[in-house]
Amino acid sequence: MTAIYALLGIAAAYLSGSVPWGVVLGKLLKGVDIRQYGSGNTGATNSMRVLGWRIAIAVAVLDLLKGFIPVIIARWLDAPSWAVALMAIAATVGHCWSPFMKFRGGKGMATGGGAAIGLLPWLLTMLPLMIIVVLITRYVSLASLIATLTGTTIAFIFAATTDFPWTWAISIGVIGSIIIGKHWGNILRLLSGTERRFGVSEAPTAR
Repeated sequence: MTAIYALLGIAAAYLSGSVPWGVVLGKLLKGVDIRQYGSGNTGATNSMRVLGWRIAIAVAVLDLLKGFIPVIIARWLDAPSWAVALMAIAATVGHCWSPFMKFRGGKGMATGGGAAIGLLPWLLTMLPLMIIVVLITRYVSLASLIATLTGTTIAFIFAATTDFPWTWAISIGVIGSIIIGKHWGNILRLLSGTERRFGVSEAPTAR
């Protein structure tokens, strides 16, 4: 893959990540701008609060795929490891800072997770870990943070002990840093005991 094709792939990954599916599905199916309700976030957790579980599942899957698909396509095309690594980061950046939302966006967990899984399928094991944490604590943000830290650690262990590329491990580390940074407000609320718990509906009422 030449440099120009690599750059085009990185740009395509960014655009893939930047599609705000929570906003798109909320407006199409409910006539609701999800950004005006609940936490204002565009991801699956706020979709659950505002739009209901069916749409929330769709948002989660689509957000994951917009990070996963560009990475898988790049790997299938046998792109250089550095290009694949940058595409994974670009998809996550697109979700968090979307040009379609004035360079604002979500917190990157589903899209970054999808990109990371595309790099290291073993990270699918973070899904049951997240479910367990949510069932115990009812904090999605805590589950996201634990899965991010655990997944990043696993990626670096793989790079140190197998032929897993260090560029991909570093990419997963960068994605993890973005996710943690975007969850900073959640971290502060967790520490103060004011974080929203999973399952509390904040659906808009008819006017």
